[in-house]
Amino acid sequence: MLEIKVLGPGCANCRKLEELVRDALATTGLQAEVVKVTDMNEILAHDVLKTPGLVIGGKLVSSGRIPTTATIAEWIRAA
Repeated sequence: MLEIKVLGPGCANCRKLEELVRDALATTGLQAEVVKVTDMNEILAHDVLKTPGLVIGGKLVSSGRIPTTATIAEWIRAA
């Protein structure tokens, strides 16, 4: 199963990104495990210097911004 990680300390932008990821999954009809990562060591291990970060299938696809639902859906389909 595809794993999607939302990286961040739990701020409003991190929560918004998690919501958009879930919306994108609903749009695509695909299933994935959405994991919220708040541990700073793990966040830094993904080379994220600015949160929120988004990792899909082990690959960092976004950092420091909130992408659109459509963009997230494209990344999920490509993973």
